[in-house]
Amino acid sequence: MKKILVIDDEAIVRTSCERALGPEGYEMKMASSGKEGLDLLEKESFSIVLLDLKMPDIDGIFVLNKITEKWPDTKVIMITGYSTVETAVQALRLGAYNFIEKPFTPDTLITAVKEAFEKC
Repeated sequence: MKKILVIDDEAIVRTSCERALGPEGYEMKMASSGKEGLDLLEKESFSIVLLDLKMPDIDGIFVLNKITEKWPDTKVIMITGYSTVETAVQALRLGAYNFIEKPFTPDTLITAVKEAFEKC
């Protein structure tokens, strides 16, 4: 199963992820909020979650904690435009597999996802 869930409040980021990863053969689902993403995770399983750090409803750290608690086999790649070393370290300590800064290139995203699938 090569299913990816993208949780990001920005439509352009969700579209970019779909355009970069769809042609690579991954099954993609999109969520525009943390709550919507958690609801989708309750209904189906995903190998990887691409998770925005800053969202208006529930922040990415809260969602990350829920994913690592309830779905420990799901790899989480954090994506953010507000990157600091402290934030990246915190996310990785809490169980994120990787951390990508916005704006990212399609190649950066594809490489991160392929690497995560190798560890699944």
